[in-house]
Amino acid sequence: MARRRRKLHAGLDAWPGYVDALSTLLMVVIFVLLVFVMGQTLLSAALNRREHVLEKLEGQTAELSRQLDTEHARAHALEDSVTGLQAQHTHDTEALAARTAEAEAASALSAADQTRVTQINDELTDLNTRLAALAQALDVSQKAVQSKDATIGDLSAKLNTALLDKVGQLSRYRSEFFGRLRDILHNQKGVHIVGDRFIFQSEVLFPVGSADLSSEGQAEIRTLAQTLKSVTSHIPADIPWILRVDGHADRQPIHTAFPSNWELSSARAITVVKLLVAEGISPRHLAATGFADYQPLDTSNTAAAYARNRRIEFRLTDR
Repeated sequence: MARRRRKLHAGLDAWPGYVDALSTLLMVVIFVLLVFVMGQTLLSAALNRREHVLEKLEGQTAELSRQLDTEHARAHALEDSVTGLQAQHTHDTEALAARTAEAEAASALSAADQTRVTQINDELTDLNTRLAALAQALDVSQKAVQSKDATIGDLSAKLNTALLDKVGQLSRYRSEFFGRLRDILHNQKGVHIVGDRFIFQSEVLFPVGSADLSSEGQAEIRTLAQTLKSVTSHIPADIPWILRVDGHADRQPIHTAFPSNWELSSARAITVVKLLVAEGISPRHLAATGFADYQPLDTSNTAAAYARNRRIEFRLTDR
């Protein structure tokens, strides 16, 4: 009896230790979740700041482009004025020379002619002064245009850097999308990744010669749609991403309702896009293309090569 009581007491004494361990584990889980939420909040704030800076740079570029156009127009107007004044100067110089020649031929100038010569000389002096002022103004305008060109070049470099950053973000989301699909479909025969493309052999999705998805093919596309929605929900709205669905066929002549492999490959791509739209993917982020048999993976004339070339490819890219 005493031994039984000692065993009972030993079991009861272990229970508070279990409670402490569970409490500690719960606190650790809560702390990890808080760290994750704080990380997501900081990342969203950083992305918003970068988008604000990008919009500001684009506005500055547009304003400087407008000012540059104004300066170009002003420079052209000044050049036209200089050309007109130079022509008038030449005309007046020729007129003065003619009058002087006439006066010398007559051996004497009348009082009116002398007055006219004096007036022309005054006009020439005024024209020379205006020409010098216009030349100075034109030089200032050209320097302003060069300064604005340099500023626009700097802003263009910053915009290019920002756009490259956007492309890098899309590459990260593409890697995540393909990684998740690889984890989900890694044991699926006829499904693989080549470069930046995720490839389904046609037999996985469609019956032979048909553009209607099989029940298994519908399940595969629905899985792809759910993965795509999960990944793209984190893509910022200003990244112009698009999922391109490419249909490919082999080069064997077909004997179905489709006139050629062009129609068959295009119809299969459109069928996949329609199911993705039905699963909640925005049509603005989808494109369907058909390549018939003109982009083969294997140029051999074997059944295995034909099977490789009959495929549907998915590419997550930018517009």
